[in-house]
Amino acid sequence: MSTLYLHGGTIVLPDRLVTDGAVACVDGLITGIYSHDEFNTNSPARTNLSDSPVANSAQVTIDLTDRYLCPGFVDLHVHGGAGADFMDGTVDATRIACAAHASHGTTTLYPTTSTGSPAQIHRMLASCKSVMSETGPPGHAKIGGVHLYGPYFAKEKSGCHLQSECRDPHNSEYESYFETDIIRIATCAAELEGAAHFYQCANQRGCLITCGHSNASWTEMQAAFDLGMRHVDHFWCAMSNVSSVRKQHGFPMQGSMLEFVLGQPEMSTEVIADGQHLSPELLRFAWQIKSSQRLCLVTDCNRALDMPPGRYRFGAIEDGAWFESNGEVGLASPDALASSIRGMDFMVQTMLTQTDIPLVDVIRMASLTPAQRVKADDQIGSIEIGKLADFVILNQKFQIEKVFISGQELTAPLP
Repeated sequence: MSTLYLHGGTIVLPDRLVTDGAVACVDGLITGIYSHDEFNTNSPARTNLSDSPVANSAQVTIDLTDRYLCPGFVDLHVHGGAGADFMDGTVDATRIACAAHASHGTTTLYPTTSTGSPAQIHRMLASCKSVMSETGPPGHAKIGGVHLYGPYFAKEKSGCHLQSECRDPHNSEYESYFETDIIRIATCAAELEGAAHFYQCANQRGCLITCGHSNASWTEMQAAFDLGMRHVDHFWCAMSNVSSVRKQHGFPMQGSMLEFVLGQPEMSTEVIADGQHLSPELLRFAWQIKSSQRLCLVTDCNRALDMPPGRYRFGAIEDGAWFESNGEVGLASPDALASSIRGMDFMVQTMLTQTDIPLVDVIRMASLTPAQRVKADDQIGSIEIGKLADFVILNQKFQIEKVFISGQELTAPLP
């Protein structure tokens, strides 16, 4: 039996901060949460949490004084890191990217496809499935499933993805992807021919259905919503607005993805808080309108994470689109971004230092809310009894000091 006890710091729960708290874990699961104050889960408040029977029997004890204990981060939209892209389609590349993001506090992630050939996508799915099946101490972030993102994008909204590989969804192709039983998030531009059947198929599989890289109108979004679509990828990026919809459909002007997401309470979305994609007022506005229960932080990170500035492939190493990393963000051209090069710890720091959003809400957007969107919150996403002991320890500057996955400390170098 493996036991872990963390005490003396501030525990970040989904709805509050618990000061001078403690958390006990056995065999990778949370078994107790304690506090001197009013929060009290399963035992009387103790006068000395560092000298309790639980603490004295623990094999590993961690002093959290002047630190925050947060749930492990959950990333729904991530392409790679440390020189590897999940579309490289190898077990080694998958492990490298998962390890890189674990060092930035992500304990569960959903490897995300880019535009590519069916063979490349199947190769990526196979490598992710292989890594998911591995046993033993986790040396990297866990894979919760795959985000089928590319290739069903509108060509005019392809962003940094290869436009030549953007295509309408055909059931003979995407049904073969769903048959792998590893896809948990499924994206398709709502206006594409064949989108309706794609959404129906994804809904039957229990996926979080999203619309992204799309020029959809309100009417097209409503049709997608009626078929189960509930999420929009990276808000304000590669998405329609009133002006772009007018160019497609003329007058009278119609609502777009933007208005639909803001106007439909059940819709969730995500922001890339790397300080480059969105300004502080837009980050705060998204939180203010959607709340921390419908807004997720994602990295949308490419292979340039933790790599020097230079030229890299976005997508498969053999033929992905080229982009430049300037050390702060990826650039498809001097005036066009190409996803981020930052981990989730940076997204959290940006939200906390550039907006006045409360810490509880920021951490929730990086953990519980994404876990809920993919129906994984019974195991991950928050510090609750019975859930996996996935933790991130932050110092007072919100920098990572330690990462735990299933109760075991990550040994990979931290940023």
